[in-house]
Amino acid sequence: MSEPNVTKLPSRFGGGFKTIAAIIVVILIAALSFESFTIIQAGNRGVVLQLGAVQDKVFDEGLHFKMPFIQNVIPMEVRVQKAESSQTSASRDLQTVSTTIAVNYHIDGNFANKLYQQVGIDYVGRIVDPAIAESLKAVTAQYTAEELISKRPEVSAKVKEVLNQKLSAYHILLDEINIREFNFSDEYNKAIEAKQVAEQQALKSKLDLERIKIEKEQEITKAQAQAEALRLQKQEVTPELIQLRQIEAQLEAIRKWDGKLPSVTGGATPFINVGQK
Repeated sequence: MSEPNVTKLPSRFGGGFKTIAAIIVVILIAALSFESFTIIQAGNRGVVLQLGAVQDKVFDEGLHFKMPFIQNVIPMEVRVQKAESSQTSASRDLQTVSTTIAVNYHIDGNFANKLYQQVGIDYVGRIVDPAIAESLKAVTAQYTAEELISKRPEVSAKVKEVLNQKLSAYHILLDEINIREFNFSDEYNKAIEAKQVAEQQALKSKLDLERIKIEKEQEITKAQAQAEALRLQKQEVTPELIQLRQIEAQLEAIRKWDGKLPSVTGGATPFINVGQK
């Protein structure tokens, strides 16, 4: 029997197929290796998704193994972040209040998966910004416009307390807030200025009255003291004291006399009564 006619491929083609197969295997291994590991950068946490489902485990910073093509990792930043906004609200006395507030916050890394599951990546627009506006409006409504200025530390503390409650429900931790200013309408600012001027004038008038009252009391006290001094002096004057004062006056005149008699016609001779009783 004759052998069937079988076409044989050149040996060079067989070697080419092996090379291609080897390259494909290397690529697959490289792809599997690349997909089997993930790196979480500093200041982040990794939320693990397995076939779209959020897993309980959260990856910390560093290199981690994951199931290739089955698990996916979403990075979530846990550094302190800043949100700043301008809000308009109403005070208890129905004054329009414009407020600029800055808020520092960060994600609780241990519950980054819960935040992603409940809210997603856009938690700032969905949770943080609305919570700031709601907290500020709720607190400013408890104070008059004047109290918002005079009790600013108290207002800030209350805003922080209310905002912290709202954010912590989504595992967002509040670090600090800073209310930069309260602005009111021009009409209200003019009314406040007029009130301050009136209070200053009233205070000045009160101080003037008190000063006049004190000066009057001082004058009365001084007059009473002078009258008392005169009364005491009057009680101490005696004939002997009068005679003593006369003798002292004459002795003083003798001490100053230059030895010459005054050229006067008539009248008593000076010093004639010195020593006489």
